[in-house]
Amino acid sequence: QVRLVESGGGLVQAGGSLRLSCVASGRTFSTATKGWFRQPPGKDREFVAAISWTGGRTDYADSVKGRFTISRDNAENTVSLQMNSLKPEDTAIYFCAAGTAGLGRMPAEYANWGQGTQVTVSS
Repeated sequence: QVRLVESGGGLVQAGGSLRLSCVASGRTFSTATKGWFRQPPGKDREFVAAISWTGGRTDYADSVKGRFTISRDNAENTVSLQMNSLKPEDTAIYFCAAGTAGLGRMPAEYANWGQGTQVTVSS
């Protein structure tokens, strides 16, 4: 079992930046695909970004491509999401997830989830 704890959320103006971090505990961290998902108010959870266990492969939702960057440090058991040029439509609860499949975009492909961190972007 992997335990995930997110941090770094907050309130930011449109055009600003935030960096989310996710610290993992558990023996399988270094071999698991990591992903970030988000759930906007009143909507379903949606894929944001994913990174392979080596960090060599990444995938991004079209809505964040070019603005967000996912990275990981297996030595520190962390995965991060650098978010630049934030827009009001990026407002959501952001979740870190860990899975054993490839760079999946579906929540069902990830077995372990954090509790989420709120990101609010004001216009």
